[in-house]
Amino acid sequence: MKHWKSVILSIFCSALFCFGSAANADEILIGYSGPVSGIASEYGQDVLNGIDMAVREINESGGILVGDKTYSLKLERLDDRADPTQAVNNARRLQSMGAVAVFNPVFTTTAPMMKINEEKGKEFLVMAYTSTPKIEKLDNKLTIISTPTFNVYVDVFTDWAIRRGWKTCAMVVTFGAYGDEWSQAFREAWEKKGGVITISRPANYYMDTDFSAPLTAAIATRPDCMLIGGPSATTALVIEQARQMGFKGGFIMIDQAKQDVIAKLLGSTKLMGDLIGTGGVLSTSFGTNAFDQRYTKAYKRMTTWECVLNYVAVNSLARAIAAAGTVSDIYKIRASFPKAYPLLADKYPSEFFGITDGGRAKIFGTVQTVTKGRSDHPFLSCWWAKTPEEFEAVLKVSLSNSVIKRVWVPVPY
Repeated sequence: MKHWKSVILSIFCSALFCFGSAANADEILIGYSGPVSGIASEYGQDVLNGIDMAVREINESGGILVGDKTYSLKLERLDDRADPTQAVNNARRLQSMGAVAVFNPVFTTTAPMMKINEEKGKEFLVMAYTSTPKIEKLDNKLTIISTPTFNVYVDVFTDWAIRRGWKTCAMVVTFGAYGDEWSQAFREAWEKKGGVITISRPANYYMDTDFSAPLTAAIATRPDCMLIGGPSATTALVIEQARQMGFKGGFIMIDQAKQDVIAKLLGSTKLMGDLIGTGGVLSTSFGTNAFDQRYTKAYKRMTTWECVLNYVAVNSLARAIAAAGTVSDIYKIRASFPKAYPLLADKYPSEFFGITDGGRAKIFGTVQTVTKGRSDHPFLSCWWAKTPEEFEAVLKVSLSNSVIKRVWVPVPY
């Protein structure tokens, strides 16, 4: 695979540990716990880079004015290798250091952290990067979620696949609560529309590089398509290995896997064949171009949704702190998040229009297909508007590129 040797080297050599002390009096401490070593390090590093870039730019622009005092942000970063126990240990450490918020990008590690962040006198915000709808049902009052719900993708993806004439689907999706929930939601929608699931063989996209066993089992059922996905780097391996094993059917990718990253790893979109998944960040550009220039220059990596959405999430946190007028009252900061929005394309690389009662930021979903190995035009989906009138109101506020098609796809939340 083109670029693969350098990616593997980066994955296994990229270990990032920062062991610091609590923030100074004029600093606001925020933390990151995520996979920055091991197979999932590419994914975790992109998330961390977006957070780091926002922190640097906020500090360089003068910091955060809270009342009559100005604060800078301090970022403490810890590796958890997507392990729940390590994630909780990291969160405990950041909690003891007085972190206002802890960012985490894997639901399997986010959920355990949500069991400790409301402890009296030790509160911190969980800044979650996960599309799972289940996170909003955990009823955590101090959680902010910076991705669209994957429910918007399940209906769109299954409709598209059924219209193509695909009837049978094998599932080879990432292990863990997020992957299980995606698979269950997909199965229900697929079977409701007359489709058949031939087999479900979860795979460890966070630890493995050889997917021959689950792929052999899946291909043996002769499916029209496969539901696949986890971190983009290992999803690229799944596509490559499936094609090498003779699979000629289509792919449906869960939203964690990103087409633009995978295309770069594969050298093109050719091996994708016929595929549907989330749209690439630059192909659905809002205010992304200026951000892309700054980001690629600073981090020598391609711009991804992971860095973009977490960059905007840090900015929303900073605005909420300023609106709350406090750096210590976590509940008051959480209550001030509605005042942080909207964040629009004139200043930010993705637009955040508001927040749901469950703490999920209202962000357009992005959908893009590949036909016979060539990318099609993407479109944006507004999932939170409950009526056509609310959808039209969103379009009037948005400053994103109006050339890109936008559709109303309401889902419960």
